[in-house]
Amino acid sequence: MSSSMSNIRALTFDVFGTVVDWRTTVTSTLIQCARAQVSSSSRSAGLSPAIRTRLSQMRDEEWGQFAQEWRDSYKKFVKEFVPGETEWRDIDTHHHLSLIDLLKKWRLENLYTEEEVEELSLVWHYLDPWADSSAGIQKLGTKFITSTLSNGNQSLLKDLNKHGMLGFQKLQSGADFKAYKPHPSVYKGAAKAMGLEPEEIAMVAAHLNDLTAARACGFKTIYVERKSEEDWKPEQDEYKEAMTWVDMWVSEKEDGFLEVAKRFGLGLDVASHGT
Repeated sequence: MSSSMSNIRALTFDVFGTVVDWRTTVTSTLIQCARAQVSSSSRSAGLSPAIRTRLSQMRDEEWGQFAQEWRDSYKKFVKEFVPGETEWRDIDTHHHLSLIDLLKKWRLENLYTEEEVEELSLVWHYLDPWADSSAGIQKLGTKFITSTLSNGNQSLLKDLNKHGMLGFQKLQSGADFKAYKPHPSVYKGAAKAMGLEPEEIAMVAAHLNDLTAARACGFKTIYVERKSEEDWKPEQDEYKEAMTWVDMWVSEKEDGFLEVAKRFGLGLDVASHGT
């Protein structure tokens, strides 16, 4: 751990992929909902032969690809969003509209009613956390202010915090600043809202592009590897360079946020691990 981390007073956490395992929850929900439509006699009777054939051909791996495309549409949306220029749209609205587009692309547009599509789009409110998230965040909360710093809207973050029993002390969203990460106004706005200097805050994320943006705003950086979350490849120059400036690097083989707590000198309450 970098010696520059000694004055840290708060930890801000990316959420999607870092705190919660979006891929498993979204994929399994897509599969379950599609199967429920087929198994329901009342709903199945209303499905066209083309839809029924399409569903019979869809393998679990393809639903995983559907989930990935849904996630990719989100990443494209926030990356291209320009505060003050792009028309404002919260993440719930984006998830809903992008789901409609994806169902059309995958030739599944008549699989659900409008109400069912809207309900399915809210799966992002109930993503299961990684095994170490709840215990780790609560352990870190004994020493630091713990806050989300996510692009998810406030209602989404409140539901995730409750669903995963995460124990965040503060919930901060890009929506609070009418911008989305990686725009600098999100990181600077969060620091100002907490009444802290950027160098008193460490950004915790499983994405090096997020940490790059946070670092440019003066934040310290904690990288927690999560399965299939990093966009940069180890052979890329950006990845290699990040290994020289990230203040704390936790590998996928280690215990996530519990390892972060350990490195900060916070002992592990064995009874809380895995709850």
